Order: sequence, then C-alpha cells, then structure tokens
Amino acid sequence: MSSFTIDMPDWFDAMEAEVPPRHGDEARMATVIEFARRNVVEGTGGPFAAGVFECESGRLVAAGVNVVVPSRTAIAHAEVTAVALAGQRIGGFDLGDPDGPAMELVASTAPCVMCLGVTIWSGVSRLVCGARAVDATAIGFDEGPRPDDWLEELAHRGIGVERDVLREEAAGVLRAYAERGGPIYNGGVPGA
Repeated sequence: MSSFTIDMPDWFDAMEAEVPPRHGDEARMATVIEFARRNVVEGTGGPFAAGVFECESGRLVAAGVNVVVPSRTAIAHAEVTAVALAGQRIGGFDLGDPDGPAMELVASTAPCVMCLGVTIWSGVSRLVCGARAVDATAIGFDEGPRPDDWLEELAHRGIGVERDVLREEAAGVLRAYAERGGPIYNGGVPGA
C-alpha cells in the first residue's frame, strides 16, 4: 500500500503542547507568528505558520508550519499541515461539523492559491491573516493566481476574514527568513 507522511519538526510537539487557550485575534496571531519564527530560527522550514483554533474557547486544535523543503512535498504549506492535523485530532475531515465547536484558521500570511482552497474546503468559519501576499512576494515567493475577489468568495461561502492582524510582525518573519538565506521555492514557476 502506498502512503506518505508529512512530519513536523522535532521541536514542534513540545511547543504546541504548551499553548494555552488564546482569546482574541492578536493573541492567536502572536502564537502563530512565534511558530513561524521558530521554524525560521531552527532552519526547519519556510517562514509560514498557521493554527486552527476553537472560536469560543480559544483552544489550539492544531498548529502547522511550512515544511515544503525538508519534507520534499510541495503541498506541505502551513495551512495544509494545520488543517490536516486538526482533522486527525477531531477524527474527521470537516472542521465545520455542526455538532462540534466553530473553528477558525489563523495564518501568519494571507493564503496562496492552494491554501485558499484548503481554507474553503476545511469547513472553518473564519480566517485571520497576518502578513499580506505582497509581503511574501516581496521576498520572492509566488502566491499563485489567487482571484482578485477572494475575500468576497470567502464571504459568499460564510467564511469571515480579518486581515492585517500583527501584519508588521508577521512580515518581519518573512524578511528574517530572506535575510538568513532561506530557500525561496516556487515549484518551477517561469520567471520566479
């Protein structure tokens, strides 16, 4: 039987286990930014992190960091890893299960085109973003052909969006990654 796994870095489980409930967008974003910063400092992946939180309780269901390069897996973006781990922990693929608590995705950077799809199909009721796509493209990442009306599309699907939460702090992690010489990977995109 064929299978694949995406492993989080060695430091990840202990850090994730120490996160107490976080109330408010800034507290949740600060937690996610700290995961992104740690990933950069440890050299264990890209400068992106995400977390799935229960909206009311503030409990972190699952965090995720970008491990594209170390996992040799193009889909190992932070939002993907956070949503996948959250699904495993709740025992289902739908983070919007009406019998469970409402959940939100907090991402250190606005979603690329792939992570936008993950956000839509995950079932989360809300997306909170730190840095903007332009902050990621400023250091060389290609965010893909995300539609100009992505905010309206999420609203149409019942997903609330809050942007620019601790944007400067999140963008600072991106810049630190570039300054450290972290690999900028774009999957063979012409001109990137």
